[in-house]
Amino acid sequence: MDTRTKIVDWPAAECTLRERAEKNPLKVVVGYFDPLLAAHAARLEEIAGAGKLIVLVASPARPLLPAKARAELVAALGVVEQVVIAPAAALQEMLRPVPVEALVLEQAADAARTTELIRRVHARQKA
Repeated sequence: MDTRTKIVDWPAAECTLRERAEKNPLKVVVGYFDPLLAAHAARLEEIAGAGKLIVLVASPARPLLPAKARAELVAALGVVEQVVIAPAAALQEMLRPVPVEALVLEQAADAARTTELIRRVHARQKA
């Protein structure tokens, strides 16, 4: 299966979100996933529980990987139903219709994971 088919535009994801609102609600997770780490996969599984997720891939100030590459990696995870590349200028508007109980903002945690990864890489290079 080509998991890149999970990468959709926001109107398609919003439609899925509305359709599933009653019977099997989805969670919407916003994160950087730059790069995607095992800790991200574990956190997404924890958030999803027994359900599925719509993931919005946002961009940090200085990304390590292009948004498309990060979206493709996130789309490969089984708990992810759809992925949207979220431009910074449109993110707030995109999140407006998402119910508060369905929204999980992971940008700060993602930035901390990336910072820790970079710290570890630098520490190994010095060793």
